[in-house]
Amino acid sequence: MKNIFLVLTLLLGVTLNAETIKADYKVEFGIIGEIGIANAVLTRDENSYEIDVQLKATGLAKTLSGGRTEHHISKGHIENGLMVSDLYQVIKSHGSKTSNKVYTIDHKNKTVTKKYKSWKNGKVKSESTEKLKFYSKDDLLTLYFNLNKKIDRTKENKHYTFLAVGAEKQDGKAEIYIPKKSEYSEYKKMLGENNNSWYAQAIIHQNIFSSDKGELMLRIGDDGVTQKAVLKDLIFFGDVRATKL
Repeated sequence: MKNIFLVLTLLLGVTLNAETIKADYKVEFGIIGEIGIANAVLTRDENSYEIDVQLKATGLAKTLSGGRTEHHISKGHIENGLMVSDLYQVIKSHGSKTSNKVYTIDHKNKTVTKKYKSWKNGKVKSESTEKLKFYSKDDLLTLYFNLNKKIDRTKENKHYTFLAVGAEKQDGKAEIYIPKKSEYSEYKKMLGENNNSWYAQAIIHQNIFSSDKGELMLRIGDDGVTQKAVLKDLIFFGDVRATKL
C-alpha cells in the first residue's frame, strides 16, 4: 500500500502556491472509494517559510497498510520571491515500523546530505548517512509550490525538467508538461473544466505503473491551487483521483 502514499505526496505537491493557505484533499480509487486524505499548511513571511503536509490511508487502505501515515516537512528561506529549501524531512509509520529521512541542503557548497533512520517495535533497525549525487534549491514540495513562477503556462506543448531533493528514484528529475489545446478534450473529460483554471501534467518514472511512466493530470486554478487531479494507470489500482474538499 506504500504506492498510495506516493500518489498522495505527488498530489499534495502540486496544490499550493500562495502566501498562507490550508488545503484538504480526498483521494479515491474506482469502486473502492476513498483510500486516503491529505492535509497541508503553508506558512510564509518575507524571509522564511514552512510547509507541513500530513497524509494518511483511510478505509480499506488503512487496514491493508497497517494504518500507514506520512508527515512531510519543508523549511527554508525566500530568494527573489521563491521558496528555497534548507531542510526536507519525511516521517513514515505503519504497524510497528517507523522511518525518518532528513535532507540538509548546503547552498554554499551545493551539496545535499541525507540521513536515514528506521525503527521496529521501538528499536533501531537501520541508520545511514549519504550525500546525494545532485544539488537543487528545491525539494519535492517547494518545486511544485514555486511552479507558477517557474513555468510559462501560456505556452502550449511545452516540456520542463527540474531537479528536486527527495526524488532520488528519478535521479532527482521532475518533469512537467503543458498540453496542446488540441489535447484539452481529454483533460476536460478526466478533470472537468472551469474558466479560471488551466491544465498541466507531471510525468513520473517509477515502476508502479502499467505503462513505462505515470501521468498525473492536473486542473489548476488561477490562484495556483489544484482543483482536481488524476494519476493514470497505477498497477492494481488503475486511475486514482484526488479532489479538493
